[in-house]
Amino acid sequence: MKKYVLLSFDVEEFDMPLEYNQNINFDEQMEVGIRGLDALMPILNQTQLPTTLFTTANFALRYPDRIKELSTIHEIASHTFYHSSFEDKDLKESKVALENITNKKVVGLRMPRLRAVDLNEVKLAGYQYDSSINPTLLPGRYNNLHLSRTIYSDNDLTRIPASVSPKFRLPLFWLGFKNYPYSLFKKLCIKTLETDGYLCLYFHPWEFTDLKKYKLPWYAKRIDNSILTMRLNRLINDLGNYAEFTTIENYLSLIKLI
Repeated sequence: MKKYVLLSFDVEEFDMPLEYNQNINFDEQMEVGIRGLDALMPILNQTQLPTTLFTTANFALRYPDRIKELSTIHEIASHTFYHSSFEDKDLKESKVALENITNKKVVGLRMPRLRAVDLNEVKLAGYQYDSSINPTLLPGRYNNLHLSRTIYSDNDLTRIPASVSPKFRLPLFWLGFKNYPYSLFKKLCIKTLETDGYLCLYFHPWEFTDLKKYKLPWYAKRIDNSILTMRLNRLINDLGNYAEFTTIENYLSLIKLI
């Protein structure tokens, strides 16, 4: 059976230092975000590597030409309007803003920091799927061990969690990629592909910049900049031996869930 890697990036303003009481102004948040996106362009420009870019409208309105350009290869999905604040109205307003920039329909949502969201509001805003769940335990953030590891329907909405390993639910998200030994991360990815038939991974462009001056936890900036870019390139090449890369929208369409 054909297997798929659903590689995604949360394209956003870099506001993480605010969580750790380090002030960072709006312009710098945007500059770090676009610098990270620039660092990823050699990867994102590969036509055989379509990804899903969950983009805040705030970021997209700052760099509309870049987002429109990326939409020719990649799926543009919503990361709501702002990364640091949220109101229900942001669901619809971000969708409309992204559609106006790309001239394409936006069908997917991922909430910033994977925060909980009212699924009725998500449906009312016109989304067809939500990818705001990491079905694992992350102390201090969330405990989603009771939720499905794999794609499921909730309130008539398709939900596609970030991938975790089949047995122990080890998270295969950006922090895992930075902190597991590479060989372990790759092994877990391949096992998940074999078990589930797909792999849903996510990162942030700002990770691929120099984060040393920011007061973030050591595990959040342990590997960054060009070293992380090389590591991601290695993973893409390795996983390409086992699966095809596609967007979340296309995968859900292939399996007839949207």
